[in-house]
Amino acid sequence: MSSTKEIKNRINSIKNTQKITNAMYLISTTKMRKAKIEYERAKPFFDRLNSEFSRMLRYVDDVDSKYFYSREEKELVGGAGRESCAIFTITADKGLAGSYNSNVIKETEHLMSRYKKTHLFVMGEYGRNYFHKHNIPIVEEYEYQAIQPSLHVARKTATMLLKGYDDDLYRDVFIVYTNLSGLSEVVQRKRILPLNRRRFLERDTEEGRKLEKIEFYPSFIDVIDNVVPVYLSGFLYGAMVDSYSSEQNARMTAMNNANENAEDILANLSIEYNRVRQAAITQEITEVAAGAKAIRKKKKKPEVDEG
Repeated sequence: MSSTKEIKNRINSIKNTQKITNAMYLISTTKMRKAKIEYERAKPFFDRLNSEFSRMLRYVDDVDSKYFYSREEKELVGGAGRESCAIFTITADKGLAGSYNSNVIKETEHLMSRYKKTHLFVMGEYGRNYFHKHNIPIVEEYEYQAIQPSLHVARKTATMLLKGYDDDLYRDVFIVYTNLSGLSEVVQRKRILPLNRRRFLERDTEEGRKLEKIEFYPSFIDVIDNVVPVYLSGFLYGAMVDSYSSEQNARMTAMNNANENAEDILANLSIEYNRVRQAAITQEITEVAAGAKAIRKKKKKPEVDEG
């Protein structure tokens, strides 16, 4: 059985740890709120871009662009017949966020297993260290960029992905990230290239259909091919912010669970401390009573006459 001093030291240690988890919870709350504010500022532009993109695609029956599925490719399912792909994976720079990082890595590895060759782009120190440890080559890695999503990084990534796509290094481009759905985090795997015209038309609204017909200069394909990089940058930026917000939410949940576990441990240690303390007091009382009894017996013992 532990002594009262040992138990008291454990209680103090847990209380100190609890102060750290409480602070991390508050920090994550502030960071998530800030990220959402930044995203809301840029969101109207990209929403408008998506709307115009859908509007443009309504006026053609088929899109003869390298950035869209061709008629033959529509027959391919799940990457069948493809040799290589590019994957942009977004993890966190740190741990202590529950299963946030491990879920993204599992989904990335599952996707990699479907292709013979993978061009991997990794954001986040956690993912970077994991793939380096397992000797998985990385095309591009970002040092401590997951902690501060920015349009600059999104544009840079879109440019690199498009360059490899234009050079025919791969035909499928995916992004694996975490989206905050309600109060839980959901890992998303989305194919961002080639684009699917049908999906844009499904997102089209009644308001968009009422807009006047537009003219394209110098041609429809030239306009589309120039809009795609901007659209891709906006999508990547949104995914980066979603991942960052999900990371903070996951960390808040982890820290809250840690606080609750600490409270349970403290309650159990408090009971154990009182039990040990009571046992020690009882032992002292017993020893004092036994000593007093021995003294009384000694006093009552008759003296022996030696004469």
